[in-house]
Amino acid sequence: MSDSAESSGQGKTSPVKYFISGGFGGVCTVLSGHPLDTIKVRLQTMPKPAPGQLPMYAGTFDCLTKTVKQEGVRGLYKGMAAPLTGVAPIFALSFFGFGLGKRLQQSAEGEELSLVQLFNAGAFSGVLTTVIMAPGERIKCLLQVQQAGTGPAKYAGPKDCVKQLYREGGLRSIYKGSVATLLRDVPASGMYFMSYDVIQRSLKKEGQEIGLLSTIFAGGMAGIANWAVGMPADVIKSRLQTAPEGTYPNGIKDVFRSLLKEDGPRAFYKGVVPVMLRAFPANAACFIGFEVAMNALNLLAPNL
Repeated sequence: MSDSAESSGQGKTSPVKYFISGGFGGVCTVLSGHPLDTIKVRLQTMPKPAPGQLPMYAGTFDCLTKTVKQEGVRGLYKGMAAPLTGVAPIFALSFFGFGLGKRLQQSAEGEELSLVQLFNAGAFSGVLTTVIMAPGERIKCLLQVQQAGTGPAKYAGPKDCVKQLYREGGLRSIYKGSVATLLRDVPASGMYFMSYDVIQRSLKKEGQEIGLLSTIFAGGMAGIANWAVGMPADVIKSRLQTAPEGTYPNGIKDVFRSLLKEDGPRAFYKGVVPVMLRAFPANAACFIGFEVAMNALNLLAPNL
């Protein structure tokens, strides 16, 4: 694992190393967590059943079994090309923003940051990633909600999706849901990075490097903390990004009111089971990838 100073905010903080290592960690995240992300989006966006009819999915396991039965295992990986293509720069920017946010708040090299400062650094990273994250999420969600057996698919893939969105509404259509993405990622990213650093600090023994098991635990718990904060905004974002044009003329406000009217406060936690099932392993994989890459960079390019 990497030198403990790099991960816990002590010693020299290299935004460049954070950028490279974060990109590698992001690829690990998508590969391990996309199937449950697909289930999450489908549960969040399924239509409200008509009176007397059953919902499209009874829950997480029902969604999983129906998807595999109707579309095969490949159905769980729908839309993965979009986040996989964008995930390296997204996570690279995210970790770079965190590293830069930490550096900007350190008055001297080696200064340990407070919880508030760690949260601020993480929140700053969420602002940087929205430019790439918002369109990537829009494309991913539109591809994920395409159901087999409900007629021909509207989008043949990510490229076709981008072309159709641009033809329908230009860049504004591609970036639909950007504000909701920002509302999700700023506080969630703050909690994400703060939780990871705090847990690693508490588990690390004096004079020892960060261990594999502590990285798995800290990364997994950071993922859970992230989604505990970001889940309501994510539901709003998914609804907004997959709705036909004109469904919510006032944007976030209309989605918020519609969700409250449909199911009350519980509506903002639709899909929470697959999210939390995914959060631990996916983010553990992310931070393992991050720490492995950081360790390699520290050996190969110590002065970077």
